Amino acid sequence: MSTATQSVVRNLAPPLDVRTAPAGSDLIAPDCRGQNFWTIDRALRDLLSLYLDAKALAHFTPHFARLGEVAGGRLDELAMQADKRTPTLHHRDRFGRDNDWVEYHPAYREMERIGFGEFGIHAMSRRANVLGWPDVAPPLAKYALQYIFAQSEFALLCPLSVTDSSILLIQKYADEQVKQRYLPGMLSQDMDTLLKGAQFMTEKSGGSDVSGISLTAKRVGDHWELWGDKWFCSCADHDVILLLARCEGAPAGNAGLSLFVMPRQLDDGSRNRYRVVRLKDKLGSRSMAAGETIMEGAVAYLLGEPGRGLKQMMDQVNLSRLSHGFRAAGMMRRCLNEAMAVARHRATFGRTLIDHPMARRQLLKLMLPTEQALSVAIAGAVAMAKGDEAQLRILTPLVKYRACRDNIPVATGAMEMRGGNGYIEDWVNAKLLRDAHLGLLWEGTSSVNAIDIIRRAVGRERAHEALAGALHGRLEQAPIPGQFRGRLAALVDRATGFAEAVAKRPNAEASCRRAASALYHATSAALLAAEGAELGNNGGDARRLLLARLVLDHRLADNDPFALPDDRFEDAVATKLLGDGVVTLAEATSLLAG
Repeated sequence: MSTATQSVVRNLAPPLDVRTAPAGSDLIAPDCRGQNFWTIDRALRDLLSLYLDAKALAHFTPHFARLGEVAGGRLDELAMQADKRTPTLHHRDRFGRDNDWVEYHPAYREMERIGFGEFGIHAMSRRANVLGWPDVAPPLAKYALQYIFAQSEFALLCPLSVTDSSILLIQKYADEQVKQRYLPGMLSQDMDTLLKGAQFMTEKSGGSDVSGISLTAKRVGDHWELWGDKWFCSCADHDVILLLARCEGAPAGNAGLSLFVMPRQLDDGSRNRYRVVRLKDKLGSRSMAAGETIMEGAVAYLLGEPGRGLKQMMDQVNLSRLSHGFRAAGMMRRCLNEAMAVARHRATFGRTLIDHPMARRQLLKLMLPTEQALSVAIAGAVAMAKGDEAQLRILTPLVKYRACRDNIPVATGAMEMRGGNGYIEDWVNAKLLRDAHLGLLWEGTSSVNAIDIIRRAVGRERAHEALAGALHGRLEQAPIPGQFRGRLAALVDRATGFAEAVAKRPNAEASCRRAASALYHATSAALLAAEGAELGNNGGDARRLLLARLVLDHRLADNDPFALPDDRFEDAVATKLLGDGVVTLAEATSLLAG
């Protein structure tokens, strides 16, 4: 946990003095509501100082701070309300007309106003002058806002992200008429004129394997008509929907799929010919309406060339995968902050919880994947900003795969730290745990992403070579202690070598997840070490160097389950990482040498 986070949590909830023995409600550990999620996040602020251009950092910092205040206050309250008051589908209007519409709680509408209207997260990568920035915003600025937003509300980031990525596909593939028809509204921050995007891909035949899609497109004059159904439609009532369909006469399989844009309303203001027939009763992401739809000759427009739909749609999928990495990192940060708030307040068996060795170890187990996810996600955003397609190609599924998996045990561990109260819906822990599971399913399951990493990004495109080269460059340039630098460099080579070996073996699919995890851990260790050394060398906090060592010890080492551990290093590291002070480069170097 970052130093600033600890300081603010300590100030708002001073450690319990067990000698005073307060009674009643004072014994209940506080949560993080009321804090500014930007101000307390030293890790994010430190990393943006390394990676974001100084001019952009100076411009966007007040906006980060403003969203941090909103996320820690009003947005958090709204998210809890909307999570408990889910959308309602109405099939007919009061005159009996088949005009389905979704009713939302006012809390959800206010969250939309914050995300779309006030901050323009959906538009800032697609047009200039959002939040006063004279050009399109740097990717890292947008994703930093998503990361802060996710600490209170996960579900609304789906419509924000899918509107963003839908705009990209229309800008990239649509003809001028379609662009003029939809882009002005999709790029708007005026809630009265805004057109929100959606993506309908999944059918009953399956989600990740789209080769069996049966939605049919028939050419009628200057447009197409869609016939069939979609099984899982996030943002079911949104205004501009992208979907895959098979043109009449097109071949079976992926080669026969084309990409279409389908409006909810036609040019004359009438409702398009498709129906939302049911909303999904979801485990998490409950504030956002996902449903099932039936197309009955719905008007749609072809984007780009027929038969290239899946390749085009993957532009959207990959953007969403990177967004999921930042969402997972943000949610883990909230979980860690909540766990620290409890650990510094709660007294058990004569000691504050954070003073128990087992609790300290548990906090480190929450901290480590949180910081790993932030480093790898930021590396993806930096690669996007630089136009480094090879690195972006592998980092995107890598962070989607591992960070979304880690989000679940982190959310579970934070709930356990709070105890029975964490299981009660009055507190944020239950919502965080429910929402965390959806990250495994959206934009490909863990297995789908692992296969994409190893079989495609490594095996076909050799993107691991660009990643390894970039990591070696960072390790060589950063003032990392020599022996530790050598160990990290060797692990990068071993991880990329293992990934390549698995990619080459025709019968090694079952090893793809293990190879992808090893590559993620090696990547995060190298990034954490370089970041910690660079920050420490600039007079800042070098704690990420120590976290890099923990990655090696706990995520990449072959530990004997029957051997008694030597806990001296971990005990010393825990004192630094769970304490309030800045870890200097000299202190980190000394601990690594011990």
